[in-house]
Amino acid sequence: MSPTEYLNHHRERNLEELSHFLRIPSVSAKSEHREDTRRAAEWLAERMLEAGLHSAEVIATGGHPIVLAEWRGVPGGETVLVYGHYDVQPAEPLDEWTSSPFEPEIRDGKLFARGSVDDKGQVYLHLKAVEAHLAGTKQLPVNVVFLVEGEEEVGSPHLAEFLESNTERLRCDAVLISDTTMFAEGIPAITVGLRGLAYMEVRVQGPTGDLHSGSYGGAVVNPANALAKIIAQLHDDRGRVAIPGFYNEVRQLSGDERQALRDLPYDEETLREQTGAPALGGEAGFTVLERLGARPTLDVNGLLSGYTGEGAKTVLPARAMAKISMRLVPDQDYRTIEKLFADHVRRLAPVGVTVEVEALHGGHAWRAQPEGPVFDAATRALESAFGRAPVHMREGGSIPIVRAFQNTLGAPVVLIGFGLPGENAHAPNEWMSVDNFHRGAEAIARLYEELRPAG
Repeated sequence: MSPTEYLNHHRERNLEELSHFLRIPSVSAKSEHREDTRRAAEWLAERMLEAGLHSAEVIATGGHPIVLAEWRGVPGGETVLVYGHYDVQPAEPLDEWTSSPFEPEIRDGKLFARGSVDDKGQVYLHLKAVEAHLAGTKQLPVNVVFLVEGEEEVGSPHLAEFLESNTERLRCDAVLISDTTMFAEGIPAITVGLRGLAYMEVRVQGPTGDLHSGSYGGAVVNPANALAKIIAQLHDDRGRVAIPGFYNEVRQLSGDERQALRDLPYDEETLREQTGAPALGGEAGFTVLERLGARPTLDVNGLLSGYTGEGAKTVLPARAMAKISMRLVPDQDYRTIEKLFADHVRRLAPVGVTVEVEALHGGHAWRAQPEGPVFDAATRALESAFGRAPVHMREGGSIPIVRAFQNTLGAPVVLIGFGLPGENAHAPNEWMSVDNFHRGAEAIARLYEELRPAG
């Protein structure tokens, strides 16, 4: 039985196993899910051994564990390292989910659950592709190492150290990652660029405790008002970030790069409809695709202050907080941006409040040169599975560890995603296309066939 035949024969079983994986609430950001996160790692390691890998370890770190599994049946042969993550984002707000976030449900060809596409479903299709080879021929064309972490959603704080401490063991000829999307339904993609990230928390303190807004309003500076004023000054009227020095190191798009983005089959109205937004916006002078993947941004991710319950409570809050992320592009250094942001926010703070700024996590932008045997093999495999050649695209999100893989291991990194635009990763009602899960496994199985040495 060929790998493709094996995958087709076991489609239902593979979905059932993935559903079991998705039921484990491995939320890395929440301490109450620490044991769940470890349980997800142990469950995955067991499945890796069942799939036929020679070894699978759950390795402790200073945070959540790493799953490291290996199949080394080609002595002296090339090695492919597959990276992914088993941790997931918090599911809140729970009342916006149509079905329970940790009870998978298939509707209209979509598998709904937290982690379905980011990244459990995409990790698991890689494992199924390897299993499909080993179940038939008991052999893979190349050696394969799986490195699946449990802290990607909190910035991978321990993975870089793990890479540096295990460089020889992890030495490989290519790194495969599926934690991105296709360009559109039916249009596979190889992602050749990721934005970096600087994620900040701003805390504004006023009086020592909440006050009656009638008794004290107008005489005591309101921290919520102060924070709103600060945030309002972080952009100018053309949608540009107004932090001095923010754009100093931004690598400008070349004419050829801008033309390549214009040539992609993209409809801006489709994006507006997918998001439900009344209109699209952003930095003036750039197309939507340029704004999404090739220009830096600043966005408020969360706000908290005062009374937010039902009805009215006339309170002057003692404090206010905002979480703010900045997506960065080559050659911006996230540490420089963190300092520029903190200095600017402190300058904007009015008299009457104190401001604290904390950097929560960050990472550098990444850009690939999609050339060489592994990119060629990936192109052929995707075309075989999806019936058309993949496009090259930039992803607006961030995977900070990608650059560390490239720099530490000295191997090309190939990003092949099987999500779709509008999949609600990080939001309520996250989903993954069931068809893409199956086709993705087929594409990865074919990729290994394409990597088979000649002769």
